[in-house]
Amino acid sequence: MTESRPVKSLLAKYIPVRLEADLSQLSAKRRQMIPLLIDAMKAIDAAFWKQSWGDKEALMAGIEDEDVRRFAELNYSPWDRLDGNTPFVAGVGARPLGGAYYPQDMSKEEFEVAVEAAADGGQSLRSLYTMVRRDEQGALTPIPYHEYFAAEYGVIVEKLRAAAALAEHPGFEAYLRARAAAFETDQYQPSDIAWMDMKENVVDVVIGPIENYEDQLFGYKASNGGYILIKDLEWSRRLAHYAALLPALQRGLPVPDAYKAELPGADSELNAYDVVYYAGDSNAGSKTIAINLPNDDEVQLSKGTRRMQLKNAMRAKFDQIMLPITAHLIDETQRPHVTFEAFFGNTMFHEVAHGLGIKNTIDGGGFVRAALKETYTALEEGKADILGLHMVSELRKMDVITEGQPLDDYVTFFAGIFRSIRFGSASAHGVANLIRFNFFKEMGAFERHPDRKTYRVDPERFASAVEALAAKILILQGDGDYGSVVDFVRTYGSEGTELRADLDRLSEIGIPTDVVFVQGADVLGL
Repeated sequence: MTESRPVKSLLAKYIPVRLEADLSQLSAKRRQMIPLLIDAMKAIDAAFWKQSWGDKEALMAGIEDEDVRRFAELNYSPWDRLDGNTPFVAGVGARPLGGAYYPQDMSKEEFEVAVEAAADGGQSLRSLYTMVRRDEQGALTPIPYHEYFAAEYGVIVEKLRAAAALAEHPGFEAYLRARAAAFETDQYQPSDIAWMDMKENVVDVVIGPIENYEDQLFGYKASNGGYILIKDLEWSRRLAHYAALLPALQRGLPVPDAYKAELPGADSELNAYDVVYYAGDSNAGSKTIAINLPNDDEVQLSKGTRRMQLKNAMRAKFDQIMLPITAHLIDETQRPHVTFEAFFGNTMFHEVAHGLGIKNTIDGGGFVRAALKETYTALEEGKADILGLHMVSELRKMDVITEGQPLDDYVTFFAGIFRSIRFGSASAHGVANLIRFNFFKEMGAFERHPDRKTYRVDPERFASAVEALAAKILILQGDGDYGSVVDFVRTYGSEGTELRADLDRLSEIGIPTDVVFVQGADVLGL
């Protein structure tokens, strides 16, 4: 294989950032635990490669150029995740929508026929935790993750149990043991509940097949990924009181009662962390700066979720990417309104907002996630973005948030749209931000100066657009109408030439699109 695109310029999309944290608060046993968790993350990396591409070693053996190899490592494939999965290695072709979760010669129609014919109603074929392959007769058959990834999962189980033996927090030990068992059975709900039940642990780990963004064919399959985190106890105490306001915020959503009838789980948490390791799906392409888990709808309804703000990663993106974007695309008079405090708040309430709205369609037909298939993730990310800003506005009215001013929230949020659109159409976050940009443009929420090529927010129209888009997305989700969502994404999810030119200008100036982490035990001094 040979390079098909100028990869040196593609590598410039990423700026290196060292993932460091203050480990002085950790006991000797907790410090010993982290290298074990890193070993588990390396195994998660290997499992994700099999989902994203297949045989990593075969791909790398066919690439001679060191820069191309490095770019393939960043993308866990020969497709550029920040450019709509455009191939950068000659001869590989377009990325299959279903990644490597399904046979590459399989059509959607063939899969749906197989689901209809399956004895279990297609439950195993559609499972979050099966790879779909062909049997000796060529028929589609599901292979459980714990069998398909037996080698990688075996390492993870060993390392999690070794870490559990060092755990000084009983709840964390229980979680690690439950999570290890989950890798042997593909039954993750008990460990999700154990994770929600632990409260005071300082070291935390998120690991397993979790998000389903990678499966762009159906949105069924969960990708292997993970994080190792150190809780910032002081910041977490400051954030804790927001979670208690969720029921009131749910009641105040700008939609009819049927679309907000469910109550958020009472055990929801909001905490701040320094992240010290990203792996697998979590480390591929654009990097998240906040987490809202677990994804299990039943656990969310009964236990709520844990919203995790990744403080050190967030600060790096704000300094290295948001501020340079602001200097070139935001009107000079509004640049002072782009602040880290507003960026942190908008990101934090994005995660809180995942718990709002409803998980079941209003007609009783089942979960929204299942009804909307592959469109669900982009719409859900769009919901969280816009409801997060709605929540900030509501909390200002309640005098719960008093720092800064509403224009800080609006302009910072708007500048963030440009940052996230650059993640591309292969990213649910990129699509969600593109939809929002076009919806806001239609409502006159901002204006673009034709000569200076900068944007200025109209506060009143911006506030109206926030409410309108929030209502639109919540109703689309509650109705569970797949066709209507496809039309909505098609209408608002296209990139105009003017926007493209402004985004290209950012790349020409040399503003990176995202970060790449320099991480590991040596970086942490372990």
